[in-house]
Amino acid sequence: MEQNDPKTEWLPSGDAGSGPDRSLRALLLLEIVATADGPLSLAQLSERLEAPKATLLRLLGALERLGYLLREVDEKTYLLGPRAGRLGLLLLRNEVVLQRHRLILRALVRQLGETCNLTALDGDQVIYIDRVETSEPLRLHVQPGTHVPLHCTASGKLFLAEMPGERRRALLERLELRPQTDRSITDVDLLESELGRVQARGVGLDSEEFVRGMVAVAVPIRNAEGHCVAALACHAPTARKSLNDLIEYIPQLQAAAAQLAASFALPAAGV
Repeated sequence: MEQNDPKTEWLPSGDAGSGPDRSLRALLLLEIVATADGPLSLAQLSERLEAPKATLLRLLGALERLGYLLREVDEKTYLLGPRAGRLGLLLLRNEVVLQRHRLILRALVRQLGETCNLTALDGDQVIYIDRVETSEPLRLHVQPGTHVPLHCTASGKLFLAEMPGERRRALLERLELRPQTDRSITDVDLLESELGRVQARGVGLDSEEFVRGMVAVAVPIRNAEGHCVAALACHAPTARKSLNDLIEYIPQLQAAAAQLAASFALPAAGV
């Protein structure tokens, strides 16, 4: 599917304007920042959007004050702020969207026989957006809206591996790598090595690292630019399935992830 280049949609330059014009410019600016591989400077944004720096500077200041953007410690580059993240989560949890992707999750659970979850990155944690339970009596009960750690879950490790290197390192420096089980990776260097393997295979794995006796796999849900915007995970008790058993489900999970991307109106790329 052919995608529009945001800079070709940039409104006439000059004054930042007000009302609809300024709102559209702000959305295009957020789109560029959201799909970038790392923080962007004023000069980079001006070049990518073919817009005057003065116009952008006023918009950047307004978006920063509202919490949609943050300035990095060097105060010269910008990345998405917490309010933009909350907006993305609200879109994922929209009831109309939930109804569409729940049908996909239900079909996948019928096919695999195990619980499947839709997850997203929420700050320094993973949030469960939605899930469909297996009919088996032995299962892990986690309600939608629950937050779980990044470093010891299949989805969490996938989100970490998908981050640009600088952002991941900064996040790992402030994360407390608490052991959830005796298999949790709590050493930063060992975790970085594991994340390299996750990045290479494009799949997150949890080998009883979050809950003893539970294993999980997670695959990315990507937008049109190939960025991971959510994850589709499947977990099961080791009394019923091994991690290798779940790994065999990866093709089905990837196919369902492509369907979920379409249900978000996010054409899948590289899934």
